[in-house]
Amino acid sequence: MENILDLELAIARKKRLLAGGRPIATFLMERTADELGERLATVERRFADCAAIHCLTPHAALAMRASGRAGNVSRIEPDPVFLEGGAGFVSDGEHLPLKPESLDLAVSLLALHEVNDLPGALIQIRRALRPDGLFLAAFAGAGTLEELRHCLLVAETEITGGASPRVLPFADVRAAGALLQRAGFALPVADIETITVRYADMFALLRDLRQMGATNTLFGRLKRPTGKQVFLRAADLYAERFADPDGRLRATFSLIWLSGWAPDASQPKPARPGSATMSLAQALKDQDGK
Repeated sequence: MENILDLELAIARKKRLLAGGRPIATFLMERTADELGERLATVERRFADCAAIHCLTPHAALAMRASGRAGNVSRIEPDPVFLEGGAGFVSDGEHLPLKPESLDLAVSLLALHEVNDLPGALIQIRRALRPDGLFLAAFAGAGTLEELRHCLLVAETEITGGASPRVLPFADVRAAGALLQRAGFALPVADIETITVRYADMFALLRDLRQMGATNTLFGRLKRPTGKQVFLRAADLYAERFADPDGRLRATFSLIWLSGWAPDASQPKPARPGSATMSLAQALKDQDGK
């Protein structure tokens, strides 16, 4: 499989933020961690051995502990710098240091859109879960930064006569749900949360993305600097097409939430085909009272 993301570059850019004394912007992570805590609170059980995988900040691990549902929580990060001197493990690229059936709960927040092999990552996590272990994840999906993608594409085409890839190809929620099943998860669920963030102008959005370390790491990206005219034209298009009545600009972040369980005999099973005791027609007839 051909890789489309330069993962070493993606990590290096995030490390430079920390090395320069500029913390990674965390407003999306904070909101997502809050949602994680709410989702865990609805699960009527406690998980002994848990891991927060490639979340880059401590927010996910803190939310897991605060939920009251997680016992021992370990952090797994792609580089020691993200552990900030705390305890945890370091993985090598997309190969996770997880032993088979070693976890009861695995969580990944805002990371899985930056892997080249999403099916492989899900399979690794599935194998690391004990029977009836839970996996929860949130990552950027289709529709994320669609306004920015559109404006940059139109502006670059107008000015240079062509366009280079600038925004990641995000997964569709239905495809993500299908990948859960393919990876062997039971009771898979995929849903989407749309978050709209508003900015004074397009350049304020670009500053936030740089502060997240979320800049273009596609192998197919333009390798030379983009002319200033492209960004100025894109900013004008953004203001023309995606402004609210008060003049502020919308930026969409579509977060796909995944949940799945490692198969276990105690879990509910779908009925066997042909085992129904009443036909659909009869059920509808009874409901209508006819």
